[in-house]
Amino acid sequence: MRKVVAYVNGFNLYHAIDDLRKPHLKWLDLHALARSICGKDETLVGVKYFSAYATWKTGAVGRHRAYISALKYAGVECIIGHFKEKHRRCAKCGATWIGHEEKETDVAIAVELVADAFTDAYHRALIISADSDLVPAIRTVQRHFAGKTINVIAPPGRKGHARDLKPLFEITAGRIAKCLLPESAKDRDGKVLFVRPPSYTAPT
Repeated sequence: MRKVVAYVNGFNLYHAIDDLRKPHLKWLDLHALARSICGKDETLVGVKYFSAYATWKTGAVGRHRAYISALKYAGVECIIGHFKEKHRRCAKCGATWIGHEEKETDVAIAVELVADAFTDAYHRALIISADSDLVPAIRTVQRHFAGKTINVIAPPGRKGHARDLKPLFEITAGRIAKCLLPESAKDRDGKVLFVRPPSYTAPT
């Protein structure tokens, strides 16, 4: 069986799903999604999710923490970076404010992709992202490991943005709807591990 590892750009995927205006699709089981892409001769050996906590957004960070708890329950490895404050200024009116910029995600995906190739962790890598900054890492693996396959899977509505990555296909809302996480889960002692945020409840 060919080994498959999936690498997921968390915010890239999140914003694509947000544009669908179907909040319940954000409660996405990334392990199930990656399995749905694997062929009959392949086995999914790992799913790596890369993101960061927007700690200044109280409601959002609470939902994000619940989501990451659910992903870990589903067998997803979560690699968390951080946001950096960035002072911004309007060129027209001179107004200033503090913005936030996600750091480390692209580099972390690139490092994991290349490192896993060198340790022979996969035969095929699935990259769920539309970020063209990953092109150098993909080329590095392709140059040194001719026998390995790397497929980029574009988030919904992002195939055009991902053209430099030559995506295999674009994820549809229908595929996502078939790969949602359970509403909640408990450990063996009855302790609640996570509960789906109310705003992610599927419509009836």
